[in-house]
Amino acid sequence: MRVRLCFRRGSFIGRKVKNQYCMEDLLSALLYSFGAIFIILDPLLSVPIFAEMTRGKSDSEINHQALIAVAVAGFLMYIFLIFNFLIFSTLRITISSFQVAGGILLFILGLQETLGIHIHPDEGNEKNAAGVVIGTPLLCGPGTITTVLILSSQYGVLIPGIAIALSLVATWLILKYSALILRIFGDIVIGVLARVLGMLLAAIAVTLIAKGISGLL
Repeated sequence: MRVRLCFRRGSFIGRKVKNQYCMEDLLSALLYSFGAIFIILDPLLSVPIFAEMTRGKSDSEINHQALIAVAVAGFLMYIFLIFNFLIFSTLRITISSFQVAGGILLFILGLQETLGIHIHPDEGNEKNAAGVVIGTPLLCGPGTITTVLILSSQYGVLIPGIAIALSLVATWLILKYSALILRIFGDIVIGVLARVLGMLLAAIAVTLIAKGISGLL
C-alpha cells in the first residue's frame, strides 16, 4: 500500500488512497503561489528603469546590481513570510499605514521616470542605488508583502517559500538580461515605455495611498 501525499492548510497529511502518490494539491498550491508572487513582482516593469539606472555599467556591475535587487526583495519577503504579522504588531503599524508609506515612495519613483529627473543618492550609496531602489519598493512593495502574508496564512511557510525562490530566480534572469531585452525593442520604444510605466507607477502609487488612507480612516 502506497501513501498519498496531500497538502492542506500549510501541512502535509499522509493518506492511503488507491495505492498512488497524489501530488496535485501540492503542485496546485505551488503554481498558484508562484503565479501570484511573480505577477505582483512584475520584473518586466523594472526592466527599463533598471536599464536606465545601470546605463554605461559593465556586465559584471549590472549582474551585481541585479543580485542586490533580488537579495533585497527576497530578504524582505522571507522576513514577512516567516514572522508574518508579528512585525506589524510589534511595531504597532498596520497594512494601511504601510500602503501609504510605500505608495509615497512609488509615486516619487514614478515621477522621476515620467519627467526624466532623478534624485541622486549619497555618494557612498550610489554604486548600489539601482539594486536597492529596484529591490524595494519597485519589486517588493506593499502589494508584494501583502501577497506573501495572504499566501502564508493559506499555505504556511514551505509552499510560499519555494514560490518566492522560483520567482526571484526568474526576476534575476530578467534583470540580468535587461540590456538585451532593451536592445531587441530599441531605445526609442523603451524610452517611451519608461515614461508610460512611470505614469502607471504613479497611478498605482496613488491607488495604494488611497487604499491606505481609507483603511486608516
